[in-house]
Amino acid sequence: MSACQKAARPLTRCLQSSKSTYPSAGAIRSFTSSSRWNEEAVAEAAPAVTKKSWDPLTVSSRKGEKALMKTGVYPIGSRRRRAAIKTSENIPFEQLPYQCFQEALKVLRADRAEKLELIEAERTKISKLTAKDASEIKGGEVQKERRLDSMRRHLEYLKIQADINDPLIKKRFEDGDGDMNKPIYRYLADRQWRKYQRLLILQRINQLNIVPDVLAHFEPTADVRIAFKTRNVIHGEFVDSRVSELPLQLKVQVFDKGERLVTVMVIDSDVPSVENDGFTSRLHFMATNIPLSPTINSIRLHKQGEENLVVPWLPPFAQKGSPYHRYSVFILEQDPTKPLSTAELKETVQRDGFRLRSFKDKYKVKPIGMSIFRSLWDEGTAGVMQRAGIEGADIEFKRKRVVALKPKEKKRGWEARHSSAKYRQMWR
Repeated sequence: MSACQKAARPLTRCLQSSKSTYPSAGAIRSFTSSSRWNEEAVAEAAPAVTKKSWDPLTVSSRKGEKALMKTGVYPIGSRRRRAAIKTSENIPFEQLPYQCFQEALKVLRADRAEKLELIEAERTKISKLTAKDASEIKGGEVQKERRLDSMRRHLEYLKIQADINDPLIKKRFEDGDGDMNKPIYRYLADRQWRKYQRLLILQRINQLNIVPDVLAHFEPTADVRIAFKTRNVIHGEFVDSRVSELPLQLKVQVFDKGERLVTVMVIDSDVPSVENDGFTSRLHFMATNIPLSPTINSIRLHKQGEENLVVPWLPPFAQKGSPYHRYSVFILEQDPTKPLSTAELKETVQRDGFRLRSFKDKYKVKPIGMSIFRSLWDEGTAGVMQRAGIEGADIEFKRKRVVALKPKEKKRGWEARHSSAKYRQMWR
């Protein structure tokens, strides 16, 4: 057999097998322009398409995560952990049948027992020092309070170290089931916030010149998230005027224990001032004496009563032609011994020309957190201004053209030689 026949044999077999798979000519029905009498059109109902539901504990694909987040539910834990839960049996976390894991748990339990002994010893020291008379201590009452404060901070540190390596603690925190009354969960939440969200708000503060335009100095210590109904707003995002017409909702997470009173205010720092040829500020909302703690972290502006409300909500708006407006949402911690008087603030605080620096110095409040969003003139701004009774929707700001003082130079060279009408097609 020649080499050509050897090479053509596989191709011949392939053609023969493919030829046998085609139906015969008699089996193929010819095309007709009319339907057969004995055939009736049967309308089959399309099968109902059921929308797939995603479990936040087991979703492991990007498509599933996006579909889940569109419904307002976020996946729990890491993607690797969710994939492991999906493909494994439903065994309690602390009973996983891995020898290395069980031996590591024994080491962690022994370490936690040592930390608990140190915690009891530190509590005993604090109780003894508290019962001791200040006259017996060198330095008096000041030195006693200083030592007590240092010992209490060391006690909180020991509480965190006792649970910092516990895998069950980390699992509950990732699942969102942590109790924020406990120091370990506040510590983990603070560490997670400082990895990204705090860096993001600091970047927006510097980029949008909140410092020094609004405050001379500011270091956030609380996580502030804002939303309009179901629309979550990222720090510095542009928000449509129709979305921001209703009062916003706040989620403020503090990371130190105890309840405190705070003041919430929304400030527009880019209000055009035609008389001064510059910009001024406007107060869009203010409420005082609002309780806040690690577990009480939701603030709804539309639910603030008359005993807390100082300045009611004014919808954000930007007039046509003006640059974008920066709306800063500040959380100010008040003096715990002196609640602010709402009646006094209603008389002294003015909406137009409000200055946060002066308010901060006068009432001894401390900024602990903020968020920010921006607004521009859009197709719904005129309607928002009309519904809120705000004048100026028909005003458009235009930049004044500044005439150059330098005299116009005479054309030279190529421009002078080709300035006649016959070179018009060469002009650009």
